[in-house]
Amino acid sequence: MKLKILYEDKDILAIDKPSGVMVHEDGRSKEETITDWVIKKYPKLKGIGEPVTFSGEEIDRPGIVHRLDKETSGVLLIMKTKEAFAYFKKQFMDRKIEKTYYAIVSGFVKKDHEIINKPIGRSPKDFRRRLAGRGARGEMREAITKYKVLKRFEAKCIHFSGRCLRVLAERSLSARRPVRDPKNECTLPLSYLEIHPKTGRTHQIRVHMKYINHPVVCDSLYDPKGVCPKGLDRLALHAKSIEFKGLNGKKIKIESLIPKEFAKIVKGQ
Repeated sequence: MKLKILYEDKDILAIDKPSGVMVHEDGRSKEETITDWVIKKYPKLKGIGEPVTFSGEEIDRPGIVHRLDKETSGVLLIMKTKEAFAYFKKQFMDRKIEKTYYAIVSGFVKKDHEIINKPIGRSPKDFRRRLAGRGARGEMREAITKYKVLKRFEAKCIHFSGRCLRVLAERSLSARRPVRDPKNECTLPLSYLEIHPKTGRTHQIRVHMKYINHPVVCDSLYDPKGVCPKGLDRLALHAKSIEFKGLNGKKIKIESLIPKEFAKIVKGQ
């Protein structure tokens, strides 16, 4: 596995995580993970951080102080010392680290900007999923997500399994399903968002976008019947940047380039 290093000093390592790669193993899959790469390239980091347990087996997470979903790409921080790990763990808990994500979501989001303040619990139907609002089970944890709309646009649909045969009689700003234009082409209304999660719950952005009826495009878990725009075969969620104060008090901002496939779709290429 080849990973791009975005930043590195004696305490911190920041990598550009690709979509489709797990941060750490889940006890079921045998796929190579980010932690496998870290242990190979930085063997001294083994034992730094907090392990997780799956099926009774303890799994090391060398320096991993936060995580990204398998399908999400972008900036991922890894701590190189125990002092740095403790420091950044507290920074995340105290919500002092600024994270910015970019996402393409289904439909034309009506409000130009909004703060979604809705607790998240578990889905009663699928152990993999989280849920905001009615029907959520278990402990309801505070979750706050701020977003602004960068662009509303339309993109061509991927034609498969007859999904694009679902046609709306009229267009509307809240439309999520594909519609046929006068040329009889299938197009999908989408919105391009800049998102700032103020809390760090599992699947938070994906759950909150689903809650407001604008799920992230190509999300097989939270919108399995959704239609993907042509040119995209991955979850349309990217961790664009992360900003924090280092152990020396210096402010640092680390950024990852927007995926090329995102840019092409938004520009209509």
